[in-house]
Amino acid sequence: MELNVYNMNEQRAIQILNWKYDPPYDFYDNHYTDEALEELLDSSYYALVNTKNELFGFFCAGKSAQVPVGHAKGAYEENLVDMGLGMNPRMVGQGSGTEFCSLIIRLIRKKYGNTPICLTVATFKARAIHLYEKLGFEKENEVKSERAQFITMVRREV
Repeated sequence: MELNVYNMNEQRAIQILNWKYDPPYDFYDNHYTDEALEELLDSSYYALVNTKNELFGFFCAGKSAQVPVGHAKGAYEENLVDMGLGMNPRMVGQGSGTEFCSLIIRLIRKKYGNTPICLTVATFKARAIHLYEKLGFEKENEVKSERAQFITMVRREV
């Protein structure tokens, strides 16, 4: 799988805001609002496009990748770089997760060096958690919002 990385643009951001996932992953459905569009265009988001020029997924680094409830619980106090990601719902479940996440990790490493990487994931996403563990992430904190329970996972370079 070959993916090209682009700065997020309005066309791709609108596509992402219209993605719809099958339950229970519909928890991650976005809703188009001016504020949501503005966030995707804040220069912390990148688009990953395949060789067919299809938007395969996106990622972000930094504060945009954090879940607000995590701040209240102290989940983001360490010197870490936070990683957020999303895969096009049409691409989910086709065996591309490891390659997709590995590429994102390499891109973050290129920019942030060996700073530990943190991600936040809903606890019901067992397949994703298993993948992240395979990629070297370890569970750190649990945080709960009104809508869901999350864990933070950290990958530290040795």
